[in-house]
Amino acid sequence: AYERTCRFFCWKTNSVVVCVEYRLAPEHPFPAQFEDCLTAAIHFLRTAQEHGVDPSRVVICGDSSGGTLTAAVAQALVNRRDLPKLRAQILIYPFLQCVDLNLPSYQQNERIPILLKERTLVFGLKYVNLDLGLVKDVFKGCHVSEDQRLKYQKWVSPDHIPHEFKTRGYKPSPTYLPSEEICEVAKPVFDPVFSPLLAEDSVIAHHLLFYDGLLYKKRLEDHGIKVTWCHLQEGFHGTV
Repeated sequence: AYERTCRFFCWKTNSVVVCVEYRLAPEHPFPAQFEDCLTAAIHFLRTAQEHGVDPSRVVICGDSSGGTLTAAVAQALVNRRDLPKLRAQILIYPFLQCVDLNLPSYQQNERIPILLKERTLVFGLKYVNLDLGLVKDVFKGCHVSEDQRLKYQKWVSPDHIPHEFKTRGYKPSPTYLPSEEICEVAKPVFDPVFSPLLAEDSVIAHHLLFYDGLLYKKRLEDHGIKVTWCHLQEGFHGTV
């Protein structure tokens, strides 16, 4: 599916493009996908010159869940002193958090193909091998403990979304009490490998699903990281 896209990027940017054919879920459980991408990135950084590539000019890129993997790999490499530093990361409508699935974009686009809101969460739960019966409780936020809610609200909140992106319709969601049982079962969705937006400041400071990317952009900028933001007014999930 990505052969022609990668060839196009290669041609238009005059770059060497490496496409990682990572193992797929559910046959290969999480985090095999991340481990494959990280292994490939490390290998390429070490051998870049063999491919005629300046190791100081390596950029990693991904769309959708590939954007998730891109962010997670960038975070994993940030403190590696035995490797060249990544030049940049490019995240195209990435999934970056599973704290709040009622942000404006989730409300505005919940019934728009191909990425329906419920389908998105079903994919995510299958990916980390969780019971699909959790869907409704996760939509309500019952999987987020009070401690987590307090910790993450400074990073994941509709308050950080500019008003211009709420004009298509947005209603603050009611707050439901967390379930201790569901919080325990849902722990994997808070792993920064699955939800890179939730990485600690010490990781974010060293190194974009639409509003997930906008929130990630804000966190990076808050730590002085240079970010270029490109918004396609008529874009849709899969537009790349």
